[in-house]
Amino acid sequence: MKHVFLGLLAALQLATVAHAQNSQRPAATPTEKPAPKDDKSSTQSLSLNLDSQVVTKGEVTIKGHKVPYKATVGTIPVWDEEGKPAAGVFFTYFERSDVTDRSSRPLMISFNGGPGTASVWMMIGYTGPRILKVDDEGYPVQPYGMKDNPNSILDVADIVYVDPVNTGFSRPANKDVPAAKMFFGVNADVKYLADWINTFVSRYNRWASPKYLIGESYGTTRVSGLALELQSRHWMYLNGVILVSPTDLGIKREGPTEGALTLPYMAATAWYHKALAADLQKKDLTEVLPEVESFTINEYLPALAMGGSISEQKKKEIATKVARYSGLSEKAVLQQNLDIPTNYFWKELLRDKGYTVGRLDSRYLGIDVKDAGTSPDYNAELTSWLHSFTPAINQYLREELNYKTDLKYYMFGPTFPWDRTNDHTGENLRAAMAQNPYLHLLVQSGYYDGACDYFNAKYNMWQINANGKLKDRMSWEGYRSGHMMYLRKEDLATSNEHLREFIKKSTPKAGQPAKY
Repeated sequence: MKHVFLGLLAALQLATVAHAQNSQRPAATPTEKPAPKDDKSSTQSLSLNLDSQVVTKGEVTIKGHKVPYKATVGTIPVWDEEGKPAAGVFFTYFERSDVTDRSSRPLMISFNGGPGTASVWMMIGYTGPRILKVDDEGYPVQPYGMKDNPNSILDVADIVYVDPVNTGFSRPANKDVPAAKMFFGVNADVKYLADWINTFVSRYNRWASPKYLIGESYGTTRVSGLALELQSRHWMYLNGVILVSPTDLGIKREGPTEGALTLPYMAATAWYHKALAADLQKKDLTEVLPEVESFTINEYLPALAMGGSISEQKKKEIATKVARYSGLSEKAVLQQNLDIPTNYFWKELLRDKGYTVGRLDSRYLGIDVKDAGTSPDYNAELTSWLHSFTPAINQYLREELNYKTDLKYYMFGPTFPWDRTNDHTGENLRAAMAQNPYLHLLVQSGYYDGACDYFNAKYNMWQINANGKLKDRMSWEGYRSGHMMYLRKEDLATSNEHLREFIKKSTPKAGQPAKY
C-alpha cells in the first residue's frame, strides 16, 4: 500500500482536548473504590492512579428491549519483568446486570488504532450503550452531548474498551519506565496487552466466557497479533476476531499490487461524487464495483507489472479504463504512469470544483488554500470527527461515569516513533485460526475509506486464506460510508446487527467440540 495505514493521523496525535459540555447522565451508585484524586498542590505532580475503579449503573433500550447494565471505569496495572508496576491501562467495562451466569455470556474486548489513539471511537460511536450526538451522516452538531444507542451489542455481549499506554488516560508508571521499548511497537504492544487481558479476565472472572477481539484501523493489527499471542502464551482461546477497517496486517504488497488495489475505492468515491460516466453513474454502487474489481485484478495489475515495457497502444487502453473508473482525466492518469497515488486522487478528483476529498472518508470535503498541488492541506474527515468526539468523551467519562481526574484525555498520545519491524500479524491470525477450530473472522469495511480501503481488506483475506481451507469461518461486509462506517445512522444499525449475527454464528452449542 502506498501509505502506512495509521487509520488516524500521527500528525494530530497531540490534538488539544476540547472542554466537556453538559448532558443527561444515567443513574449512579456510590463508587466501589474512591475515584482517583489528583493532588494539585505544588509538592505533588499530576499522575495516574495505576489501580482504580469507579462504578455506575445505567439502562438502555436496545432493539425495543430494556437492558440494565453496570459500567466500570478505571485502571489495571501492567507489570515489568520484576513484577513492578510499569503503567496503568485505562478501561471502560460494560456488563449487562440482569445476567447471573456469565459462563456462556460473550465478552468483547475492544481496541482502536492510531497506533496512538484511544478506544473512544468505537465506544461512543459504535458498540457502546451511549453514543455521541451527530447528524444522520455523522457530522458534528451542537450542543455536543450523548444519547442512548439503540443498536449497541450490549444486549448480547459484555464489552471492555481498552486504552493502550499513552492513549486516553493510560500512562507509564513514572518517567523511568522505558516506554518506547515496552509499549511502542507492533510486537511490544501485543505482548503487554495480552498480559493485561489475562489480568482483566482473571479479575472479572471471565475465563469461562466466549471471548472476542474487535479492533479498528491499527487496532486490527493489534487484535490479529493478540489472537495468536493469547493462544500461545496465555492459553486463552478466542471465538472470534472482528477487523473494522483493517490495515495491511504486515502482508507485503509493494509495487504493482500496491498501486492497483486502490482503484475500486477510487471508483466508489467517484461514484459518490457523481464523477463517473453516465452509464456507470446510473448503476448502483454494488453493481459498479464488481466490474472495477475484475478489471483491477485481470488487466490493471498486469499492466502496472509491465512498467515501461507496455506498448503505447496498450498503455492508452488501460489509461482510458482507469480514467473511466477513477473519475480522473485520461491525461492525469497518463501523467502518473497509470499508477495514481491516493493523495493525488484526493486532491484531483474535485479540483475543478474547488474541493478536496477526505482520506479516511471521502464523503467529506475540504477547502485548500490553493487549488494547485498534489495533496490536500488537511484531512477534512478527521477534523470533523475530533470536533464531535472530543467534547463528548470528556463529558461522558468525567460527568456520566464519574471518573474524576485532571489528566488530559489523549485522543492522540505520544507513542511515536512506533517500531513496525517484524510485523507478521496477518500470518499470526492465520495460524491462530488454523490451530483453533472455534475461531471465526469478520471483516467490516467502508467503501469510501481511502486509508484502509475495502479492496485491500479483501486482499488480506485472500492471502490469509491462501489454501482456501478457512473460508467457511471468514466473512466480509461492506458499508456506504468510510473508515468509521458506524457514524452513518443506517450503517450503525446494519454493522451492529452484523456483529450480533457473527457472535451467534461463532458461539458453539453446548457440548460442541472444537475439532476438524
